[in-house]
Amino acid sequence: MNILLLGSGGREHALAWKLSQSQLLKNLYIAPGNAGTAKTGTNLPLSADNFQDIRQAVLDYHIDMVVVGPETPLVNGIHDFFLADPDIRHVPVIGPVKQAAMLEGSKDFAKEFMNRHGIPTARHKTFDKSTLREGVDFLHTLNPPYVLKADGLAAGKGVVISKSIDEAVDELTRMLMDSKFGAASQKVVIEEFLTGIELSVFILSDGLHYVTFPEAKDYKKIGENDTGPNTGGMGSVSPVSFADDIFMQKVTQQVIMPTMAGLQTDGIEYKGFIFFGLINVDGNPYVIEYNCRLGDPETESVIPRLKNDLVQLFTAVANQSLHKETIHTDPRFAASVMLVSQGYPDAYVKGKVITGEELVSDSMVFHAGTVLNPETDEIITQGGRVMAITSLGLTMDEALKKSYNTISLINYDGKTYRHDIGFDLT
Repeated sequence: MNILLLGSGGREHALAWKLSQSQLLKNLYIAPGNAGTAKTGTNLPLSADNFQDIRQAVLDYHIDMVVVGPETPLVNGIHDFFLADPDIRHVPVIGPVKQAAMLEGSKDFAKEFMNRHGIPTARHKTFDKSTLREGVDFLHTLNPPYVLKADGLAAGKGVVISKSIDEAVDELTRMLMDSKFGAASQKVVIEEFLTGIELSVFILSDGLHYVTFPEAKDYKKIGENDTGPNTGGMGSVSPVSFADDIFMQKVTQQVIMPTMAGLQTDGIEYKGFIFFGLINVDGNPYVIEYNCRLGDPETESVIPRLKNDLVQLFTAVANQSLHKETIHTDPRFAASVMLVSQGYPDAYVKGKVITGEELVSDSMVFHAGTVLNPETDEIITQGGRVMAITSLGLTMDEALKKSYNTISLINYDGKTYRHDIGFDLT
């Protein structure tokens, strides 16, 4: 089977690494990929958002399946694009259609879906420019801190948590009136702050059935002890200590099953991953958000624990036969620590030479923002998040120790990372 994987981050390298292990795979192509994915298949210099170029690549390389890593092509309707084209509609796309991807593409859509189907979430309301005054009034009905979310996609950075009412009003005004997050904040969801600890749960759906992947916990703040601005993710661990059988049964019964039933009730066929961003409030799961794909950096700790053939699972999605599959999970802990560029998530410098990867023996290195310099054959930094270092261990502490030991071997100018991944689970 020839597979085209769309995306260029650490998630895509982890997926490419896993897909390349399958006996069912003939050729793997990644568009556009990074320096790491080039070791698992063939990178194609195509944007994952350019549907016409993707279409041509599918025809040129005789692609049998397309796997969509990031959310933007899904929210923009790449699956629908394939279904509408007689030349490529036979090619399965692993990732939901546009309407289903609205679960991530619009916070307001997701909240209305949860309300409609009785899925537990925080008290909330949505506002736009014309209802700014009502938004301010609603803020005054809540207790601090205050949670404001841009309705649309904002690269994981569209959530603002304000400690004071004055700060919250100012942020709401900036988001709605000054377009702080561009078109993403034309509408803003204000919601009640929930106190608890977060985790990420993932299912793979074929539209009728689903399987549950290992859960994970990610760390979004740039600074130690979860301080500073949000990033795309600074690391993750899997499994999550408090997600025991009792809690996960609640997740299944109160969140996953109502979501699957709600999609079918609403007439929305969903083929792909559903990411449930959850918070454990006094032993009960509440949905913070849906995503229509695997998380990053969670993928870098979840996929190494998956024992199944990923190509076989994706084929079952295409054939709607996931009920015949059983997920097999490595019982060990996985700990993934993200190396980022100095200055991230604000301005950062690219083009720094990365050394030391050849010394790594006890960990997996999943590239994110990297490219290969064709003139010098050196790997250089290209993004804010550079690479994820993932290790397996019998305990979380053992896995983390391996990852941090590996980090000491890899160097580039401005190497930055959090030293306390997993701090709240010990």
